[in-house]
Amino acid sequence: MEKESWLMTTLKQLNLTDSMEQEEGFSRLGYSEEEWKSIAVFEEKAISIGLEVRRDEAGNSIARWNANDDKPALAMGSHLDTVKNGGGYDGVAGVLCGLAAVKELKEEGFQPAFPIEVICFASEESSRFGVSTIGSKAMTGQLNKGQLAEVKDDDGISIKEAVESCGLSWKNITDAERPKEALRQFIELHIEQGTRVEEAGKSFGIATAIACPTRLMIEIEGQSSHTGSTPMDKRKDALVAAAPIISFISQRARQLSDENEVPVVATASMANVYPNKMTSIPGRVELGVDIRSVSDELKRGLADEIQLELEKMTTQYQVKINTRTLVDDDSVFLNPSVTESIKETGEQIGYHGLMMESGAGHDVMNMASRWPTGLVFIPCRDGLSHHPDEFASESDLNMGVEILKQYMKNEASNPS
Repeated sequence: MEKESWLMTTLKQLNLTDSMEQEEGFSRLGYSEEEWKSIAVFEEKAISIGLEVRRDEAGNSIARWNANDDKPALAMGSHLDTVKNGGGYDGVAGVLCGLAAVKELKEEGFQPAFPIEVICFASEESSRFGVSTIGSKAMTGQLNKGQLAEVKDDDGISIKEAVESCGLSWKNITDAERPKEALRQFIELHIEQGTRVEEAGKSFGIATAIACPTRLMIEIEGQSSHTGSTPMDKRKDALVAAAPIISFISQRARQLSDENEVPVVATASMANVYPNKMTSIPGRVELGVDIRSVSDELKRGLADEIQLELEKMTTQYQVKINTRTLVDDDSVFLNPSVTESIKETGEQIGYHGLMMESGAGHDVMNMASRWPTGLVFIPCRDGLSHHPDEFASESDLNMGVEILKQYMKNEASNPS
């Protein structure tokens, strides 16, 4: 029987499993015992290949090659936490491939001209607290302690309590911030979470920008009454009013994507219906809407169109509608020089890259606020992510290792 590769063995170890086929997927939520166990495996693996490891005040784990050299480091990394019942490649692939690339360079006798780091960020996913990228926010000075301390998960545990249950101090969490001179640049590798790379006939993707969201909460207030005794012309059905809005959001986003060079996506992705009983007309509906595009003009324009459409509904369906903007973040554009270098590096070793946008957020979007950054995508089967069937092939993982390894060779051979 052929011996399993270091890459695939380590993939399973980081996922705390003997098999990647898990019907219920993986649940390693931010600042949980499971995430901490996975980060401990990362640290053990990093130490075993000769890296020096430290855990910062936010729980980010930093594995450093040439730790005593105080020159700015070239850093790579991602995260090991997952959504509930998620896959074992989202985040893990970036940490794994970073470690593997360093391991192979060390085995080849490569001597970098400055330090190289592999960073495992804490609590990237928003699945537990509804707040994403906590670790990288702290590292880049963007964590608002006062605003987040009492944000709670479904079990009533606050972010502050969860952080301190991991042996960290909430009081000191912002001390994880690193100065600009700490790093030269940061590269993240991630599964694509889509199919654009494969559909374009390319090997890998390079993100030029990250489409940060505009999120709306739409509250439609009608009147609940009996389904059997209320005449149709006397009803104020909040769910009936919501139905055309849901369709409008999807249809208008598709039209805008067809009409513009830059796509926009929009989803009515959350709905709460009250009182949600078979014999009661829905009196109130809450709709959560997520809009994304690297064109801030397009996504905000669509939000305005949705508001205009809602105003029409108030008279037509005899309901009251209130809209709140929950999030309205500017898109993040990654460093053009770094993205071009990543593309050239992949093509230097025989792969073909696709310049593209990222519709999902990643730790790299925070790192981009302080350092030159790049984001590499490797394919994942059917574009499926945040799902137990999430999968990236060993050959694509190896491609990721080769690209990172060659990139480090190109960048870290010269001390200037």
